[in-house]
Amino acid sequence: MAQVLTDRHCVICGIPVDAECFDVSGVVGSELRGIELDGEPLDFFTDFGVSLPEPLPRRGEQKILASFQLHPQYCGVLTYFAQFTDLYAIDNSRIQTPGFEWLILQNGKPIFPYTRLEMIINPWAYNCLPISIRLDENAKVEFVIRNRSIKDEDLEKSTDGSTEKSPRYPIRVFGGRLVGRYWYNEVFGGRVR
Repeated sequence: MAQVLTDRHCVICGIPVDAECFDVSGVVGSELRGIELDGEPLDFFTDFGVSLPEPLPRRGEQKILASFQLHPQYCGVLTYFAQFTDLYAIDNSRIQTPGFEWLILQNGKPIFPYTRLEMIINPWAYNCLPISIRLDENAKVEFVIRNRSIKDEDLEKSTDGSTEKSPRYPIRVFGGRLVGRYWYNEVFGGRVR
């Protein structure tokens, strides 16, 4: 305990005791609209003046679900990530996301072993397995979803005469969350007080 007080670092993990936290999240997709509350239609976006999430990525594209940029001369650690799909929210056995892959990137490069995940391994709203991935000084960490093989027309609604048909691909919303800690790297001199 005395070492923690004099060093200002945790004796177990080495992280400074005054490290800051980050917690960022986001979604892509279009089916978050049009629910009913007390029998009245409610649109969270237009009714409350909130911007719509981006649409699902087209074939060969990727979209950023969550992103955090460390300050210059700061380093950190990624401690948790979470994944969400609207299909998983309905049925917890639907963990696979065929045709889409999840990636966690640091400065644009995949972080091993979280490359090309094709299923939900850390579901949103569950206290899942923590991780400990060191982030470089001034790193940008991103959680992205990439469409590897689903055709654009399978992501869009279609019409059959006067009837509107749902998209063929069953997942309409993807969400991601990143949680971690960051601190001033004393290698750059002095201490931030």
